[in-house]
Amino acid sequence: MLTTKQNFIETLKGGSPDRFVNQYEAVSLLFHPFLLSSPLLKKGDMDVVNAWGVTKSWPIGTPGAFPVHTPDKIVIKDIDHWRDYVKVPKVVYDAEEWEPFIEAAEKIDRKEQFVMPFFAPGVFEQSHYLLEIQNCLMGFYTNPDEMHEIIDMITEFELDYAAEICKYIKPDGLFHHDDWGSQLAPFFHAETLLELVGPYMKRVVNAAHENDFFFDLHSCGHIESLAPAMVEMGIDSWQGQSMNDKHKVAVENPRLIVDVDAPAYAPDAPEEVVRAELEKFVADYKGLPAYVGLNFGHHPQEWPILYELSRKAFSE
Repeated sequence: MLTTKQNFIETLKGGSPDRFVNQYEAVSLLFHPFLLSSPLLKKGDMDVVNAWGVTKSWPIGTPGAFPVHTPDKIVIKDIDHWRDYVKVPKVVYDAEEWEPFIEAAEKIDRKEQFVMPFFAPGVFEQSHYLLEIQNCLMGFYTNPDEMHEIIDMITEFELDYAAEICKYIKPDGLFHHDDWGSQLAPFFHAETLLELVGPYMKRVVNAAHENDFFFDLHSCGHIESLAPAMVEMGIDSWQGQSMNDKHKVAVENPRLIVDVDAPAYAPDAPEEVVRAELEKFVADYKGLPAYVGLNFGHHPQEWPILYELSRKAFSE
C-alpha cells in the first residue's frame, strides 16, 4: 500500500494510485513570517490594515474576510500614479523569525505528507485588493500598461518571497490562493486571463517547478471555462467550488488534477445509500485526474467506503 504522499504523487504524474487521494491527508499547510506581518483575520475583526496597506474586515455573519473599499480606504486612488500609493512589503526576515516555522516543518513526516506553504492573495487577487475589483477590471482596458506594471510588481514580490521560503523551509508544493470568478461566471474569458494574468502566473508556476514542487491553485467561482488556461499556465491541480462541472473538466483537461465533490446525500443517510452513490462516483472518476478534498468527509462512513471501493476498482 502506498503512503498518502506516494499515492498523491502517482495521481499527479498520471501513474497508478492504489486509492482515491484525500488531498488534506497528504498535505500539511505551513504558515510563514509574512503572515504574521499581514495576518489572517478572525471573525469579528474589523478595519485591520495589512502589510500592503489594504484594510480588511470580517463582520460576524459573513463567510470570510475581504478588503474594505470605501473611497478613503482604497490603496491605489489614481492608477496613473500607482507607485505613489503602494509600498511593497519586505520579503527578507531574520533567521530568528523563521525558527518557529522551521521547527513546524521539521515535525512533518515528509514520507507521508507534502510540506506546503500557504500563499494568499495571489497575483490577481492582490491587484484588486489594492485597486478595488471594478477599478481593477476596468484598468485592464483603460490603463493596460499600468495594470501590467502593478501585476509585475506583485509577481516580483511573490517570487522574491518564494526564494526565502525555499531557503528556510524547502517545500514540496505551494498552495496558491487566487479567486478568478463570481458564483455566476469568471471575471474574464480564458483568452483574456492568459493575456492579462497568464504571463505572471507562468513565472510563479515555473519557479515552483524549477524548485521541484507542485503548484496547487485554490480558485473560487464558476470558472470551469478557465481550466484550459490553467493547463496552459502549467498549474498542476485546482481546488474549485461545487457549482463547476468537475467531471467535464477532468475529462477534457487530463493534465490538470481536479478537486472533485462528494455525491449528494444527507449526513445521516443510511450506509447502503452512501455505498451506492460512491460506487457510481468511483466508476465515473476511475482513471481521471482527480482527488477528493474539502468537499468530502461529511458522512461518517464516507472515507472508509470510498477507500474500500477505490482500492478494489483501481486494482482491476
